[in-house]
Formats: sequence, structure tokens, C-alpha cells
Amino acid sequence: MTDRSPDGVRTVVVTGAGRGLGLAMARRAGADGFRVVVAELERERGERAVAALRADGIDAHFVRCDVADPASVADLAGAVRELGPLYGLVNNAALANGVGGEEFWDIGVEVWDRLMAINARSPWLVAKALYPLFGPVGRIVNLASDAALYGSPRLAHYIASKGAVIALTRAMARELGERGITVNAVAPGLTECEATETVPAERHDLYRANRAISRPQQPEDITGIVSFLLGEESRYLTGQVVAVNGGFTMN
Repeated sequence: MTDRSPDGVRTVVVTGAGRGLGLAMARRAGADGFRVVVAELERERGERAVAALRADGIDAHFVRCDVADPASVADLAGAVRELGPLYGLVNNAALANGVGGEEFWDIGVEVWDRLMAINARSPWLVAKALYPLFGPVGRIVNLASDAALYGSPRLAHYIASKGAVIALTRAMARELGERGITVNAVAPGLTECEATETVPAERHDLYRANRAISRPQQPEDITGIVSFLLGEESRYLTGQVVAVNGGFTMN
């Protein structure tokens, strides 16, 4: 069994890759020589992203996917299966835009459940569906958040969801290690992109005042570590959480 398609290319799926950080990670994966599957909910956004990637010479494919919907995730698995064995998965899709601002006791149950379905359940759901497609080696990178490490106020449901991603990463790493698949998490800080456009100014101020590197964080500050975690040199690294936030949190 191989981890490459008949043309010798390895395939990496990036969820939520239609814009912002997801698109930046997809572009970096393509530049690293991977075939990239852009799994994106909004068709126009996903098709536009693939067109941009192909214009850069990247072998990119769009699959519409609602990561919170098991049937849609099953369709994603079917589309990926046609490309051959899977090598990598970047679980990036999450709800972050317009999130936060309420104390935990004011968060509604429906709001909590919707965010959990997208942020906490979907990485498990996608990995569960795509796991059978992996070859003898593989890489899974889950996107967490340093908010789960810091404990930002008025963000309880988001923090809980990203804390769940960290715990899931460790559980998956234990179960997939002997199968040649590493599982790690990246916990970015507040990153300037479309998904964080509505983040309150006070949170930007908090990060600015407490980073060791004070400049605003950009998607390109994160793509390098994701590239490493998808690469050959990370083959003995698994179950770890890497905070990339300019020193806002420090282990």
C-alpha cells in the first residue's frame, strides 16, 4: 500500500480553505508539492480559492463540505477517495467570526451547541470519515487556539470548543501512532484575516500589549509550522500542541 496517488503525488485535505488562514495553509501545502483538496462550505468562495491556487501552479480541487453535517462529510470522503490514498488532513474549519462578548452565563444553549458542532465535533467527524483513506503513513493537523491556553474572558464556548480539539488531538495520536499517522495541534494567536474581522478592539489590544513580538499576527506566521507538521521531519512528533502567537502564551 502506498501513500501516493498513481502519479506519485501526496494528497492533503484542508477544511475551511476558502479564505484567510485556511487558504494560506492550502497555498503553502501546494507550494510544498502536495495535491490540495479545498473543503469549503461556501461554493463560490471555494471555487475562487481553487482558481487562485491553480493560477499559482498548484494541483487543487474543490469539494463543497459542511463539516458539521455527517452526510456532507461522507461526500467529502467519497470525492477524496477518487484521488487515491490520502496523506494529510488539516482540520481548520471553525466558527470564529462574530464569536464572543458574553459571559458564560449569558450564552444561549443553541449558540453553544452550534459552535460545538462546528469547532469541536467536526475535527472528529472529518478525521473519522477520512481515516480509512490514509496510506501507510500520514499527518493530521488540528487547528486549536491559544484562547484555550490563556482563558480569554467572554469567550467560554469558543475556549471550550478549542480545548476539546486539544484533548481530541492527544486521543487520536494515541490511537493512530502505530498506524503511521501523526496527530498534532497548532494553537494560533489572534490572526489578522477575514475570520477575525469582527473581533472586538479590546481583544486586539490585549494581544498587542502582551505579545513578546508585538506586531499583528498574519496567516503566514502559522503556515511554516503546519508545513513542518505535514512534512517528513515531524515523523516522530505526535500528540503535541504548538502555540504560535508571538509569545502571548508561553509554556
